[in-house]
Amino acid sequence: MSDLEIEPDAAAAFFGDRVDVARAFVANLAQHGEERGLIGPLELPRLWTRHVLNSAVIAPLFVAGGRVGDVGSGAGLPGLVLAIARPDISWVLIEPMERRVAWLTEQAADLGLQNVEVVRSRAEDFRPAPSVDQVTARAVSALRTLIPLTAPLARPGGELVLLKGAAAAAEIGAAEKQIRRFRLTDVRVEVVGEGVISEPTRVVRATLPL
Repeated sequence: MSDLEIEPDAAAAFFGDRVDVARAFVANLAQHGEERGLIGPLELPRLWTRHVLNSAVIAPLFVAGGRVGDVGSGAGLPGLVLAIARPDISWVLIEPMERRVAWLTEQAADLGLQNVEVVRSRAEDFRPAPSVDQVTARAVSALRTLIPLTAPLARPGGELVLLKGAAAAAEIGAAEKQIRRFRLTDVRVEVVGEGVISEPTRVVRATLPL
């Protein structure tokens, strides 16, 4: 744990009066994440900035009172982080691997996150009832693969809010076929957190047809 990154000043701004819950999650992930196959051995020195704040910075993009699906939740990035930052939203964490489902379930209980539902399923096999308002995902797959996994989960007029890397714009170009297939509109890249965190987050946003 000596290698764990010192909490950045921005954490308090992102989480407000929920920062203690975020700290507890980071401590749990730092202590158990590697042994449970959730994070790599080199992630502790950048756990806050590269993973937790990278996820938390997109919290304002979600609609208050809504229901959001997180595809491939894994260690809880971004799903658990966003559930901590936005207790006013219901989060459905969709994860196929049993050991990761166990982790997500344990953390939701341990952290007192009553706004979290954990579902063990592949995204392509799951149809939430009711459909969610927005869908997010982080580090799951290329956009052309991710759109068919996420778009069917959202309600008509819903939105995709997908965390992506530096090649986000190129991924949109490579996903033209899937964008047309699902009739997505207003497909764009937004950069969030510039000047606030050291590595701003790129998000691909798109609206589903009514």
